Amino acid sequence: MAPNNPALISLAGASVHLGSTTLFEGIDVSVARGEKIALVGRNGSGKSTLLKCLAGEIDIDTGERFLQPGARVAYLAQEPDFSKFPTVADFVAGGQAEPMQYRVDAVLEALDLPGDRACATLSGGESRRAALARALVDEPDVLLLDEPTNHLDIPTILWLEKELQQFRGALLLISHDRAFLQNLSKRILWLDRGVLRTTERPFSEFETWRDEIFKEEEATYHKLDRKIQAELKWMWEGGISGRRTRNMGRVRRLQDMRQERTDRIKSRQVNFAVAEGDSSGKLVVEAENISKSFHSDAGERVICRDFSTRILRGDKVGLIGPNGAGKSTILKMLMGEIAPDSGNIRLGTNLQTIVFDQRRAQLNPNDTLKQVLLPEGGDNIWVGGKPRHISSYLKDFLFDPSMMEQPVRALSGGERNRLLLAKLFAQPSNLMVLDEPTNDLDMDTLDLLEEVLADYDGTLLLVSHDRDFLDRLVTSTIAVEGDGDVSEYPGGYSDYLIQRKADEPAEAAKVAAKPVAAATAAPKAKKKLSFKENRELEELPGKMATLEKKIAQLNAKMADPAFYAKDPKGFAKASEDLSATQGELSAAEERWLELEALKEELEG
Repeated sequence: MAPNNPALISLAGASVHLGSTTLFEGIDVSVARGEKIALVGRNGSGKSTLLKCLAGEIDIDTGERFLQPGARVAYLAQEPDFSKFPTVADFVAGGQAEPMQYRVDAVLEALDLPGDRACATLSGGESRRAALARALVDEPDVLLLDEPTNHLDIPTILWLEKELQQFRGALLLISHDRAFLQNLSKRILWLDRGVLRTTERPFSEFETWRDEIFKEEEATYHKLDRKIQAELKWMWEGGISGRRTRNMGRVRRLQDMRQERTDRIKSRQVNFAVAEGDSSGKLVVEAENISKSFHSDAGERVICRDFSTRILRGDKVGLIGPNGAGKSTILKMLMGEIAPDSGNIRLGTNLQTIVFDQRRAQLNPNDTLKQVLLPEGGDNIWVGGKPRHISSYLKDFLFDPSMMEQPVRALSGGERNRLLLAKLFAQPSNLMVLDEPTNDLDMDTLDLLEEVLADYDGTLLLVSHDRDFLDRLVTSTIAVEGDGDVSEYPGGYSDYLIQRKADEPAEAAKVAAKPVAAATAAPKAKKKLSFKENRELEELPGKMATLEKKIAQLNAKMADPAFYAKDPKGFAKASEDLSATQGELSAAEERWLELEALKEELEG
């Protein structure tokens, strides 16, 4: 809890049971104003249930829930219910106790959502943005967010990060996006086997902290019952912690591959045919000066313009960019499913392609895990030309062998994804295509996927919005910026940011060298405050005046020498209110100065 800051929302001695299963029992959790807390744990551990209990969406079986009187709570569910709202604007405004249209308009503008759009027509990413708009629009005191980055593109994730960093209320969030958690959380809650632990360590140290606890528990096996012994032994010896300890040889190999990719990209920029001597089968995809656009009543939409790349066996290429920029179209062109309008695409020989299906349509819900992997029966599965016993193979994918006869329908979403990965990797392939595979995956599955893909001998084409995942895995990044701008950069997402920033002066020089007529056709720079910023600037003087009046009243009240003697608790409360109000005034003044300076800079 934040120092000297009372809880805005809390649970005390809380327990929840689902049938004969205990999700958690006797746990205490509190969140204070200004805190930013990450709630982590394995799939099925009860994280979402705990968040719903705090939000008041479901009742706890035992214990107490406290919400500070007057405090407003906004809760983002993984699957919001749009059924009662015809339009996006209606849904967003429906979360407010006292709807204020200008706030609805401002947040819709920030998230690029049309308010008159029918909710039933929203895509996954648009639905998530609408749910975020509803959570943010009422300026709540407490924000409870369950997987807020799912289905969001990187630009929207970065916008959300900035909003939450500036948020002055209490924030508790569940996410499997490591970069998102590292940039936001100041405290960690870990829900594991019904126990809630907490640490003030940054999220970057979570794995170290967790492994320390596992080691302590391993040393006290004799104090645990047989069932917990078996589970902990599998978790520890089965490699979860081992997977988290990064293989330095693999890291060095990735750096070597990135350097090789850098040299190839630089060589290609000079002479595209530099690698013509490659042996048969080494070339996977060659794209030379490809362009693609679509025409509709709304006009021309350019996907890419004169883009070239050469992908060889073993390359791991990431594709990034805003939703709707054309990543999937470019992926289909590189796979030979769509022809470019101009330019050439050449595919390698003997390609064996497997595709990760996020919908998991390849899994029959009535099959057991063993039937999925061994439809013809038996106990051994062939992987890479070698037989593996199914129990050993399942263990590699974080399944307890005792689950072998369990039906697919009984698995969680993350477990089904792991099973699909196990099925795919047992099939011979030399090209894997993954279109946004990290949505809805827990950290265990992400770690597993990263490890398997890092050791994959074939070629990988990966569309993802998970910055950390890209940084750990890919050898180069194809950035689809929109309006036909597509470029390739060696390395992961962080490398892309560095190189793109280094390219900006050169791009600026090109723009400056253009004729005046061409320059006037360029996109206009921001010349005024946004609607939301302008409205905030107009409201701040009134807000500061109200806070100053409240401070004066509290000071006058506390100046009475008899106040403390008559009402010690009241005096302490007034003192607490005075400190909090002074903090609010200071923040409001800083924000007013910041906006005034920005306005002067833009308009001056």
